Amino acid sequence: MIIVTSENITGHRITETKGEVFGVVVRSRGLGGNLMAGLRSIVGGEINEYTQMLEEARRHATDRMVQNAQAMGANAVIVMRFDSSEIGQTMSEIVAYGTAVVIEPA
Repeated sequence: MIIVTSENITGHRITETKGEVFGVVVRSRGLGGNLMAGLRSIVGGEINEYTQMLEEARRHATDRMVQNAQAMGANAVIVMRFDSSEIGQTMSEIVAYGTAVVIEPA
């Protein structure tokens, strides 16, 4: 599955647009992770526990988006984006979305 953030894929042409496709993941750090992150935030710098959680959540959201695109009969996703938001104070929602299309070599 080719996934791009652009509207076109070099060397290919879009033969069919299947429609909007997305993958959603909601994650929460465990108590231990929140405690470690809280301690790290006091001294400053990157909070590795949250970085790892968000990277993993993006991968899962992308995987779910790809599964949805394949179920629609697409072989590529164009104009792919991520969005995120907080739910309460302990959960993060990550959404990967784009347009599912069928492409073929030009």
